[in-house]
Amino acid sequence: MHLCYIDEAGNGQTLDPVRPDAPPVLVVGGFTVPRAQIKPLTWAFLAVKKHYRPQLRNADQLSEVIQHEIKGSDVRKNLRAGNHGWRRAAMELVASLLDTLESHEARILARVWIKEEGLAFDESGVYPASVAALNETFQAQLAHEHSRGMMVLDSRTKVKNAPNVHCVTTRKYRTGGDSLRGVIESPVFGHSDTHTLLQLADLVVSSLLFPIACHAYLGDVTWNVHCDDAYRPLREQFGARLKKLQFRYQDPTGKWRGGIVVSDRRTQQPSSLMFGPKKTVTVPTTAIPGQPDASTPERREAEPNGSAVESPAG
Repeated sequence: MHLCYIDEAGNGQTLDPVRPDAPPVLVVGGFTVPRAQIKPLTWAFLAVKKHYRPQLRNADQLSEVIQHEIKGSDVRKNLRAGNHGWRRAAMELVASLLDTLESHEARILARVWIKEEGLAFDESGVYPASVAALNETFQAQLAHEHSRGMMVLDSRTKVKNAPNVHCVTTRKYRTGGDSLRGVIESPVFGHSDTHTLLQLADLVVSSLLFPIACHAYLGDVTWNVHCDDAYRPLREQFGARLKKLQFRYQDPTGKWRGGIVVSDRRTQQPSSLMFGPKKTVTVPTTAIPGQPDASTPERREAEPNGSAVESPAG
């Protein structure tokens, strides 16, 4: 059996210069983990919290350590505005999180939505669509692993929670068969102060995926506080590790799906930018009249394997 923990970073605010603090992206994502690794992963994450929050080492009750949250927004703030020591600690924390996920057989999955300036963003439609897409990826992994599983979403409000589950419930029980057979029940909701691994999902999404997406796709939006070059080291140092932590699969048509998928209506850039900048390769050309000689290299942009450009639903 596998568990999947999902959280979000960002909201439905319109990206507009009059709101310089509006999140320019919405990320819905998290990770999957085998049942046998849940307790070891939890203890490893608690150790990370104690290391970066030394006051927790002297806690009288385990519940104090569990309930204390390290927020991704604080990690981002330390990267943007902290001194050298704070920035170094933030980078070391993210590295420790990836070490923990890698050593406990976790796999990262996410939908990343890039906003367009001045256009309304339908969070009420995008969030359920993201949950549905993540369940498809989860189902593909469960089939690959010959496993069963359940998804745990970070609880918001009842009004916001319900639509995110209906899209999965109807797919499981509609006439014509269950397309999510490995997912044993519709997603359930948990509170991060009682579900430790939801805190880990929050940090993955808000301290890593969110700032990388802001840097990769909105670096020219200088008026937004979230679009800061201080996030560059996250992408440069951890992009390759993120890529390896994905679960990717081929659908019946042979198209690669899953992992970290970006929907970029703004500039139509591929998902591969999450893992590093575009690479430029030199390709020799043959001598054709009116074209460069073969001795003159032609420069073309090449995308890393596994890139994808998705269009938002609707």
